[in-house]
Amino acid sequence: MLKIESFSLGPLQTNAYLLQGEEEGKAVIIDPGMNPAPLIRRIEHLDIEAILLTHAHFDHIGGVEEIRKAKGCPVYLHSLEAGWLTSPKLNGSLLWPQVSGPIATDEAEYDLAEGQTLSFIGETFKVYHTPGHSPGSVSFLCGKHLFSGDVLFRAGVGRTDLPGGRENDLIDSIRLKLYRFEDDVTVYPGHGPRTTVGYERTHNPYVPE
Repeated sequence: MLKIESFSLGPLQTNAYLLQGEEEGKAVIIDPGMNPAPLIRRIEHLDIEAILLTHAHFDHIGGVEEIRKAKGCPVYLHSLEAGWLTSPKLNGSLLWPQVSGPIATDEAEYDLAEGQTLSFIGETFKVYHTPGHSPGSVSFLCGKHLFSGDVLFRAGVGRTDLPGGRENDLIDSIRLKLYRFEDDVTVYPGHGPRTTVGYERTHNPYVPE
């Protein structure tokens, strides 16, 4: 059974997720946000099999390098944002100096792509390319658990006014991909509380029928 722990990290309260399966001592991290000390303390005695990134904005990648070096784990990111980890300009950390200093890490070890299936911690993760908030945004589906990054929030959607954002693409990603999952699929967003696909399909005011 999948065990999911959430950590609200950094000044933008980014949700980092720590996932463990049946195999004791092994875990996966989705989006290790800024100021990751609580997460790093939690994983001290865990074997981290991978860091999965929904996208490469600075508030989602702040903990990448420290965790990768400490745990020797690979990083997965969509190829459209391959250069964002190494560029404070592209990942946005230069845009808000009051929030963050420049953030740069080494490149990801592996690319993510639409339809890809990953196997970690005895679980299967299906990759969906869900652009709009950023060009390389992806969502991960593991059983009935959907990790949506900054695409879909509870009664909200991701902003599209950052470089590479496109409102039409965002709405299409939600309507044509995420809303096609069953009502009881739980959504774990990049910020704020969890929700379900059914609740958002019925109540989200930003996604037209």
